[in-house]
Amino acid sequence: MKVAVLGLGEAGGRIALDLVAAGCSVRGWDPVRQLDGVDNASSGGEAVDGADVVLSVNAAAVALDAARSVAAALRAETLYADLNTSSPGLKQELANALPGPFADVALVGSVLASGLRTPALASGGGAERFAGLFRPLGMPVDVVGTQPG
Repeated sequence: MKVAVLGLGEAGGRIALDLVAAGCSVRGWDPVRQLDGVDNASSGGEAVDGADVVLSVNAAAVALDAARSVAAALRAETLYADLNTSSPGLKQELANALPGPFADVALVGSVLASGLRTPALASGGGAERFAGLFRPLGMPVDVVGTQPG
């Protein structure tokens, strides 16, 4: 599976490295951080090009900007999962800004301690697909609804 990780801070970096260890092809993008062990892209658009799944691991304050900055580079079938905790309204805006399926993913626990094994709650039109892709990689995912937020 080809995964793009937008945001390589503590949480995004840990998840990206765990995905590499699980056998995924991972391309990351972060405007201020490069991460040894992943393919570091020079832009968000480059990171998502050809990805099966995009994980946005950014603060809620920049989540919509991150999504809009890569939307044109996404294929219609690319799953975009936003892994921040924010309002239902923002999650709906994110879903509307993207050309393909969207999953709102809330990580429940310490990502630094558990990485890819951090329990998650997923909602939105892409939630079932997210669960189907990430459960086999070790992430316990509960699907909690079809509407993001």
